[in-house]
Amino acid sequence: MAALGDDIELDFASLRDAIEADDSALSKGISHLEKLGYVKVTKGYVGARPRTWVRSTTKGRRAFERHVGALRAITGAG
Repeated sequence: MAALGDDIELDFASLRDAIEADDSALSKGISHLEKLGYVKVTKGYVGARPRTWVRSTTKGRRAFERHVGALRAITGAG
C-alpha cells in the first residue's frame, strides 16, 4: 500500500521490483487486498504482452493511514 500512494498506478513488475517481492507473494497479496476493496486491479495488454496494473482505492488508503497511525502510537512516534 505504501508503494501505491495517492493516485499512483503501477504495473505488476514495477510494484514487484519496488517492494522486492517474488511474483507469487505479490500476486497473493494483491488478491487479498483486492478482496478487501483496498486496491483496484486492471488487466490488459501492451502490444501482445499481458499486463496487470494496480491502484489503491480510497478505502485502501484510509485503512493504510489508520495502520500507520497505529504503528506510530505503538512506537511513540505519533
